[in-house]
Amino acid sequence: MIDFYIKYAKTLFEEFNGLVKYWITFNEINVILHNSFSGAGLILTDDENPEQIKYQAAHHELVASALAVKIAHQINPHNQVGCMLAAGDYYPYTCHPEDVFYAMNRNRESYFFIDIQSKGEYPRYAHRIFEEKDIKLSINESDLEILKNHTVDFIALSYYTSRCISIKKMQEESEANVMNSMKNPYIPSSEWGWQIDPLGLRITLNTLYDRYQKPLFIVENGLGAKDELINGTVEDDYRIDYLREHIKAMKDAMKDGVEVIGYLTWGCIDLVAASTGQMSKRYGFVYVDRDDYAQGTNQRFKKKSFAWYHKVIASHGEDLY
Repeated sequence: MIDFYIKYAKTLFEEFNGLVKYWITFNEINVILHNSFSGAGLILTDDENPEQIKYQAAHHELVASALAVKIAHQINPHNQVGCMLAAGDYYPYTCHPEDVFYAMNRNRESYFFIDIQSKGEYPRYAHRIFEEKDIKLSINESDLEILKNHTVDFIALSYYTSRCISIKKMQEESEANVMNSMKNPYIPSSEWGWQIDPLGLRITLNTLYDRYQKPLFIVENGLGAKDELINGTVEDDYRIDYLREHIKAMKDAMKDGVEVIGYLTWGCIDLVAASTGQMSKRYGFVYVDRDDYAQGTNQRFKKKSFAWYHKVIASHGEDLY
């Protein structure tokens, strides 16, 4: 699989040489721990140690990612290659030390991948995780050399929500993406239960930059909502508000000293939401006339947010109103 991936990556680097500068090796690589089929195409059975399978597959992805970095730089030294994290810090639900420690460890589950891709070696805390979960990875000596010598140039991330967690039995769980968490009583939720936390983006950006000291690239940020098409448009002020507050939080993080090299929304046009398989969970600036039962004309209509985001782009993020 590593060889197939490298052939694929090399083909892209050559075909788009000089046309594409920023590359990401694996999308939301940490999702392998939470939805193994979506994250890595893994189908787990009851007679296997699922943690062994997940982390062994992750190792293969990490080696493939490092080799892609190597090839990209060989083909064009100006290529910038990044890793990509499904981000959003876990908050401790209470100030109980056990909750704080639990949140720290859950954050480490995600940082594990970026630690390796950014720092070039397995973190020391991983040894205890492997021991307690009876994980015995098959790692070649050359693998460790590859990881060490070909770290990423930047760190990309998706951010939709923060998470909240407690060592006690989880109650009032939110529906935040594929990573379950408790409902945070201090922040509102979307129609799908994803909690809206712009300050959480600033916290996450500061955390990542403090940890890695590498440029950050927000490649996904958006609000899934039910939109109503009226007279050929959608008055989606709720989406505008969400994006405005998150862009402001990003700019605050930059004032904090965080190096952010880009911001992208999810997404440009309505499509089937990966998290629920629904068309009615819409993210785009362009409304597509199609419903959850594949009925509709597929006609496109610009939402109110379309003109707003056009203005944001034109002003380089200065005009947010």
